[in-house]
Amino acid sequence: RTTFGRIAAQTAKQVLLQRVRDAERDLIFNEYKDRKGELIRGIVRRFEKGNNIIVDIGRTEGVLPFREQTPRETYRPGDRIRAYVKEIHRVSKGPQIVLSRAAVEMLTKLFEQEVPEMYEGIVQIVSAAREPGARSKIAVASRDSDVDPVGACVGMKGSRVQAVVQELRGERIDIVPWSPD
Repeated sequence: RTTFGRIAAQTAKQVLLQRVRDAERDLIFNEYKDRKGELIRGIVRRFEKGNNIIVDIGRTEGVLPFREQTPRETYRPGDRIRAYVKEIHRVSKGPQIVLSRAAVEMLTKLFEQEVPEMYEGIVQIVSAAREPGARSKIAVASRDSDVDPVGACVGMKGSRVQAVVQELRGERIDIVPWSPD
């Protein structure tokens, strides 16, 4: 029968706690690593130096760096926010999830959510350009000659494009038919 001293017991406890923390971090990293390139919803928690916004996205927190924010958008703690998952880094204190509201991909993802024809792959965004907070242009094409790509994106009385404009806080969006020229 062996008895451990106080220091040995404390060391063992520290090692166990550390292993548990590492396992938790790995779980969270694995949960979010496949979500790169998705839109994610969260709640603004706090602001950090350099005006980075920390967003609560469920089991962990994401960072919306100042350069990935759109001008003329302000947030307060507690606000709900939708952002694009730009990248996920593995850092010592857990996974760092970098979010973006300024990425062109945010615009394309919003249209994919809003336009069923895009989800089905009939209409596609061939090219997109964006000046975050000001204006955007998307060029759309259709695989089916019976489907008007611009009309599909605009929707009845502009309902679909309006939903995207609202999410982007009034950013102007031009939708043009794509042509190879």
